[in-house]
Amino acid sequence: MSTTARLLAPLRSAALLRPLAPAMAATSASSRLLHTTSSQAHVDTSSTDGNQPQGHLPGKASSVFLTSLNDSFFDKVTPNVLSGSNNAQGGIPTFRLLDGTGKLLPGVTDAMLDITKQEAVRMYETMMLLPVMDVVLYNAQRQGRISFYMTSHGEEAAVIGSAAGLDHSDEVFTQYREMGVLVWRGMHLDDMMNQVFGNEGDMGKARQAPIHFGNPSLHFHNVSSPLATQLPQAAGAGFALKRTKGRENNVVICYCGEGAASEGDFHAGLNIAATTKAPVIFFVRNNGFAISTPSTEQFCGDGIASRGPGYGMLTIRVDGNDALAVRAAVKEAKAKCLAESRPVLIEAMTYRVGHHSTSDDSSAYRSRDAVENWKKMDNPLHRMRSFLSERGWWNDEMEEEIKKTARKRVIDAMNRAEKKKRPSVTSMFEDIYSGELPQNLKEQRAELARLVKKYGKSEVWAKELNKHAEEGRDLEKY
Repeated sequence: MSTTARLLAPLRSAALLRPLAPAMAATSASSRLLHTTSSQAHVDTSSTDGNQPQGHLPGKASSVFLTSLNDSFFDKVTPNVLSGSNNAQGGIPTFRLLDGTGKLLPGVTDAMLDITKQEAVRMYETMMLLPVMDVVLYNAQRQGRISFYMTSHGEEAAVIGSAAGLDHSDEVFTQYREMGVLVWRGMHLDDMMNQVFGNEGDMGKARQAPIHFGNPSLHFHNVSSPLATQLPQAAGAGFALKRTKGRENNVVICYCGEGAASEGDFHAGLNIAATTKAPVIFFVRNNGFAISTPSTEQFCGDGIASRGPGYGMLTIRVDGNDALAVRAAVKEAKAKCLAESRPVLIEAMTYRVGHHSTSDDSSAYRSRDAVENWKKMDNPLHRMRSFLSERGWWNDEMEEEIKKTARKRVIDAMNRAEKKKRPSVTSMFEDIYSGELPQNLKEQRAELARLVKKYGKSEVWAKELNKHAEEGRDLEKY
């Protein structure tokens, strides 16, 4: 039995909610897939204090939760189709498998999850590593040891869950909170620290800001600072992928935040992918804030998922703090991309616990109590740990050991990277041209060599040159 069949079989008789247009063309592949099962609707009213519901979504508390993948996907807008006893508020539903405490929702079974102990434990261990890296490197920036950093606090499930739903050979375009994808794919911590410190071991030769990773061997395309520029690039890569022999089973995944979805490149990227029928998964992390602007003030529509049908794009909203639901949604999105030759839009509802970056103080636009309440109410790490512990796959001793080991690994890698020198001065003129340098760059290099010869022994210049490999001596021949 296929993964989809195993996941959906127990739900076939639960005909409680159908968020799709009955008039969808019967001949389309999506129609056949989407109408094979009905869904079980569930509103999570569990509570730790008897008052506050667990796991409701920022700015979207009325979104009903679904446990069926097929009934969570849609590509048409049908007025009032979601009205009824199970979703009186209306609105786009949210796919979810675990409640706010990590327990399976009614109707969901372990067999439906289709995950092994080994993979589930690895997901949690990788999720745990991210906040350790965030704390260590955030403090390093505050100490002046690196120039910039951005955390993924609160979004660990969205990042690692999505990474687990893909093959390592699928192409990845990211924003700047998805370094967990690289960790999941096996990038060594030393290589990551080399990039953050911009030393001579950095694959990008210190030409990018910290956390702007790139790794061709892991199919991870370089991060760009401008918002949303990666979306048209991903659409183009998806179109190229479908035309490349031997890549028929691969897709492109493109990450961005809901703030980037307000950029023009977002709409251009989605439209290009939709019209070219490119196998691209657009994964939008709706974490509640675009820097200082809350999502409730960014747009009037029903989140980002409401935009998918405008491009005729298959769309799903998923609980981004449920790592298993994210994994299942991405796996199914990839299957639909390939089977139906079309892109998919995923909106992952999560919450940014950390500041936007080291240049931001989020207490200026939201209270510290609000952040702490979210951490307690719907913590993706706590939910995943509870899921594992309930099955006997995790315990307190393992928790303490992995925390201690992870911190040591991160600090040791950081210390090694910090001791390395910056790339050589002449490296700034390399790599752009495969052949001989053009005359203008030769002249610039010669001018720099003249200045280093003239001022290189002065205190300020000597101090800076000493931080580079070869300490500027590589310029002497020019």
